[in-house]
Amino acid sequence: MSDMGAKPDLRASHLAARAALEPSARAAAGRSLRDHLLSAPEIEMAGTIAAYASVGGEPDTRGLLFALWKRGAYVLLPLLLPDGDLDWASYEGPDSLAPGPRGTLEPTEPPRGPGAVASADVVLTPAVAVDRSGTRLGRGGGSYDRALARVGPAILTVALLYDGELVDRLPAEPHDRRVRAAVTPSEGLVRFP
Repeated sequence: MSDMGAKPDLRASHLAARAALEPSARAAAGRSLRDHLLSAPEIEMAGTIAAYASVGGEPDTRGLLFALWKRGAYVLLPLLLPDGDLDWASYEGPDSLAPGPRGTLEPTEPPRGPGAVASADVVLTPAVAVDRSGTRLGRGGGSYDRALARVGPAILTVALLYDGELVDRLPAEPHDRRVRAAVTPSEGLVRFP
């Protein structure tokens, strides 16, 4: 099977495994990811953090977003644009989110522009799986590949995963943007060379 043909199958397999997780397991994973990230030096020192509001079976980010905001970090969350690109706006607490397109939750604050992600000290990204070289498997729309292309090479980019989603190898295409780290409940923050 070609690499391009493997991506939809891998995505479907990982999403099915997520769907089978009990709500209590999802909640526990979200708390563990939050704790790992809040103790990471880059997160502790970050003034601006680009993150996302989890939806569906994604690892829960609600507690993490609230903790970052209460800590005083400037938290940017994505707004999905009609062309699939991402704009960014500030998170101002749990009441500042509203339903967006495709089941997303988006901030209600004024948009800052697609380039706002470049001002982040750390970028937290969703992923379906990541391999140990940083290749990220997303949902297939390319939104985060475009956003990550705007982020400088020294900025920590971290994918949030469940256990079992950090794998040895994933297929990659030329437009795919690697992340510099992943965080899982059992392994914590794993940095890639």
